[in-house]
Amino acid sequence: MRKLKTGDKVVVVSGSNKGKEGKILKVLEEKVLVEGINIVKKHLKPKKNNGNGEIVETEAPIHKSNVMLLDPKTKKPTKVKIETDNKGKKVRISKKSNEKID
Repeated sequence: MRKLKTGDKVVVVSGSNKGKEGKILKVLEEKVLVEGINIVKKHLKPKKNNGNGEIVETEAPIHKSNVMLLDPKTKKPTKVKIETDNKGKKVRISKKSNEKID
């Protein structure tokens, strides 16, 4: 089970975007793509359909160690532990408030 999943609310804890919050769009191997974080400009060459070319701003992946999950109860950054419930299913638990994370 992964500690970070698509759709989780996270906060950036280090780097140039420190303190910004966003939602995870995609989880890669060691990186995550967060909405509105680590915006880069990509220059596209001229093609038949766009005659002059263009500059597009997109999100670039950020290493998963630079983000922390937001606690659902306190809305503060928290670490995550994985435990098994009484049915034997693995669940994510917030270490700050001991709340189950969906």
